[in-house]
Amino acid sequence: MTDEFKPLIRDPQKTTNILQQPVPVPPKPVEPLSFPDTGEVESVLSPHEVSRGLAKADPLTRHPRVSSIVLCVVFGVLLLAASAGIWWLGVRTMDGQSYEDIVWSKFDAALPGWLEPVVHVFTISAVVIAVSVIMSVIAIAVLVVRKRWLTIAQLAVFGGLCFAAAELLKPLLPRPYLINLMSNRSNSAPSGHVILAAAASVILLCAVPRAFRALAAVVGWIYTVLVGMSVIAGQWHRPTDVVMGLLIVGGLAMLMLAATFSNGMDEPGTRASSAGVQIVGSVMLTFGVLGTLYGAYIIWQIQPGLAMSAEWTYSGAHLSTMVLTASVSALMFGLTLAMRQLTASPLTKLGLVGAPPAPPER
Repeated sequence: MTDEFKPLIRDPQKTTNILQQPVPVPPKPVEPLSFPDTGEVESVLSPHEVSRGLAKADPLTRHPRVSSIVLCVVFGVLLLAASAGIWWLGVRTMDGQSYEDIVWSKFDAALPGWLEPVVHVFTISAVVIAVSVIMSVIAIAVLVVRKRWLTIAQLAVFGGLCFAAAELLKPLLPRPYLINLMSNRSNSAPSGHVILAAAASVILLCAVPRAFRALAAVVGWIYTVLVGMSVIAGQWHRPTDVVMGLLIVGGLAMLMLAATFSNGMDEPGTRASSAGVQIVGSVMLTFGVLGTLYGAYIIWQIQPGLAMSAEWTYSGAHLSTMVLTASVSALMFGLTLAMRQLTASPLTKLGLVGAPPAPPER
């Protein structure tokens, strides 16, 4: 090699290594991802299988929102605490015992003429038991058809707790002798018939699909109110027994809904808000709160005459009992209806609420 080319090649060995390296092959172009059409997926997989596959990606298809669970627990504790407070006011105070005795003695005569025949139908114990059993059987049949096996077990535990509350609390709770009573001096709280009617109605409400929940809440409320008034009119129970029973069932219902399983929730793809649930639930909750406050206001107005069992307190005591029975029952069913909807149909981030809305026409 001549001297004139030597400056161009400083390292001959390095040049040889470079020439021996393989020529890099250009990468293949990345093919664009293609997703199957929805119709193709549904032709291979059933909607249930598609929903089950999507459910693995969204926890709200397996359990309710944490906020809904917390609300159920809070409402349940508050209702159970309120039942204890009502019992204390009605049983452990002189004014409370006097109020109960006034209502117990002449409540049947104070019923409106149009309401008295209806109430008297439910003064027959066999009627209350039969109607409650029929409602429970319908609820179980609906759950069997819907294949909600865990929900059946869940509601069975709820019913057992309600039965235990009715049977165990009555002999355990004391009733001190504070005033001379015309009624039986032994404790009668809570009312087993009211607990039976309210529990059967709640079971039916939690068993039916979303389209029938509002109707079940209204039917259950009417039935429970009639049973509550009938046990007072028949002199089986005092007002405290009825209100306490309603609050116990409501509290246990809230705790039961807090433990909702995926089997008790609406199927993904069928979830949607319900105008009927929203309207009925709002009306019940509003009436429940305002009616309870009004009933308490009436009792506060007649409180000075309760210790003497004054004649002028009778009309107020009877009216407040009717108002409180209806309003506390409405509050309990309104809460149950609202929380059942929240725990059964939480809308998910995957949009599993049915087909998307059609675009507006131009």
